[in-house]
Amino acid sequence: MKIAATYSKEDGSVFQHFGRTEWFRIYTIDDGKVTGSETISAAETGGHSALAPFLMENGVEALICGGLGGGARAALQSIGIKVYPGVSGSADKAAEEFAAGTLAYDENASCHHHDEEHQCHHDHEEGHECGHGGAEGHHCCH
Repeated sequence: MKIAATYSKEDGSVFQHFGRTEWFRIYTIDDGKVTGSETISAAETGGHSALAPFLMENGVEALICGGLGGGARAALQSIGIKVYPGVSGSADKAAEEFAAGTLAYDENASCHHHDEEHQCHHDHEEGHECGHGGAEGHHCCH
């Protein structure tokens, strides 16, 4: 299975705005472990509307990201890509947690555009991980 994470090349973290990500980290998952990864540029895709087909062309079945808008979520889901939003921190660690079935994410995380400003909303505590009480709105995959 292949999964992707929106990726910040600056610090290796999950980039927080799906529609503006310039990089994806693509991971290969086998038997509950990350067995390979590569970083690919999405800068030439044209952004928002082209990102879902770009991921599909790269064989991605699931996406780990920070926030994303309703249109992007619908586009990804319509082509069979499962979305795991509301994730922050190391993209590599998130992929390992996904593979192990312990990824903490917020299925209600979204991005809203207000004029020219962008805001991502995550209804979770900083540093929340699976097994820390399971606050409402938190889910672990698998």
